[in-house]
Order: sequence, then structure tokens, then C-alpha cells
Amino acid sequence: MKVGILLEEVFDEREFIYPYFRVQEDGLEPVVIGPESRAYKAKSGWMARADVAAAEIKASEIAGLIIPGGYAPDRLRRSHDVLRLVREIDEAGKPLAAICHAGWVLISAGVIRGRRLTGYHSIKDDLVNAGADYVDEPLVASGNLITSRGPADLPVWVRAFTAAVKGR
Repeated sequence: MKVGILLEEVFDEREFIYPYFRVQEDGLEPVVIGPESRAYKAKSGWMARADVAAAEIKASEIAGLIIPGGYAPDRLRRSHDVLRLVREIDEAGKPLAAICHAGWVLISAGVIRGRRLTGYHSIKDDLVNAGADYVDEPLVASGNLITSRGPADLPVWVRAFTAAVKGR
């Protein structure tokens, strides 16, 4: 099964690398998706490449979607194709995982109103103002939405995502 991982400039490399390899260890195939199919630079300067542009992929082609944090979500939320893909994944009830600042993408996609979730503490007000029920916990699952606060929560977050994909 293929799962998508979003990528954009200034991503948090921990929140990209950890799920990239963990999903493979669980027998899933990562497909790296960016606004464009090209290389993107992490906060540290490390580079990763998007396999495909968001405009070229549909929710029907992947079993779930991971949105890493860092400052990339502020850029990802500007892409109509990324937001379309996030909405399609959510509407299909497929696992949708967001960590740290990735809640910004969920806000712009319009998928959090009335849902319980978490994220990095600095975007709590943004999440609440967009209609979410914010809680400060390492892992929050609300239907198909799987959220965590930051790098310290990576193990429980990715485990929950892969379990949701395999259990679907």
C-alpha cells in the first residue's frame, strides 16, 4: 500500500525522515508529494525530493497521508492542489496524520471544525479559532484524523497512523 508524505521548503527533517522510514518498516510504500516534483530544503539545510506534484495525484492512489511540521505547513497551505488532496483524503475517511505546525494545513483545508485534535502549542489559538477542540496530549485520534504535538511524539503518532492504514 502507498501512503503520501507531504513536503515543502523549511520542513522539519525529523518529522519527515522518521515517518518515511517507519512506514517502510511496517510494509507501506511512501510517496513523497510536494506542490511541485522537485527537491526541498529542510530547516537544517538537508534536502529531500518530492516524487510527485500534488496536482498529479489523487486520494484514490494512496491509503493515507502524513503532513510533517516545521515551517513547511505555512507554505503547503498556499497550494490549492495540496489542500484538494487533504480534503479528498479526509472525505474518503482515509488516515490523515498531522504533527506540530501541520494543523495549519488542516485549517486551510477546512477539515477540523468540531474535531478533537492536538498540535504544537504555538498554533493552539489558530486551531481553536478554526473550530477545533484542542487538547494537549501526545496523540489524539478523531475519526481518521491522527494528530501529535511535535518530535517527541513521533513514535506514538507514526504507530497510530500505520495501524490505521493497515486496519482500514
